[in-house]
Amino acid sequence: MYLGWTTTGRMYYVREWHIASVLTSGKDFCDRLTSTELYDPSTRMWTTTGHMKYGRQWHAESILRNGKVLAIGRMDDKSHLKSTELYDPSRGTWTTTGDLNIPRNGHTVFLLTNGKVLVTGGIGKGRRLNSNELYDLSSGTWITTGSMNYPRDYHTASVLKNGKVLVSGGECVWSFKYY
Repeated sequence: MYLGWTTTGRMYYVREWHIASVLTSGKDFCDRLTSTELYDPSTRMWTTTGHMKYGRQWHAESILRNGKVLAIGRMDDKSHLKSTELYDPSRGTWTTTGDLNIPRNGHTVFLLTNGKVLVTGGIGKGRRLNSNELYDLSSGTWITTGSMNYPRDYHTASVLKNGKVLVSGGECVWSFKYY
């Protein structure tokens, strides 16, 4: 079995600082700017899909239990923004949903065992953030939750078997926090 790299179909648009998510259909979803593309590993080809309302870079994504993709936060040419959008793979469309309370990019996001989405840290308003927010799909809103002890950006986080979250590292941070 060969485990090396293989060239595949070309994307329609040049991208950098983008995000990729694997959908339940087995296709890879990739976005940057307002255009989005789907990669089908069975055909090794990219196809375009719905356009986002806002162009995004340095944002984060989470695949929800209902199969939709939640794109969170962003950076445009001038500032950090708090917009979020939902992608529906069955329709190939994006819709806006509740804004974050604090604009951010460079944050970490993940789906919790209760189905809510947790966003931790990042950069916003010209500084590193220690704030966290929870997204409730049923209401489409974000609520601020407990802050981390240290501000973090470009960090990692994992949901542990017991449902708690481990957040570690990040730019200029040499610590971890167990919640």
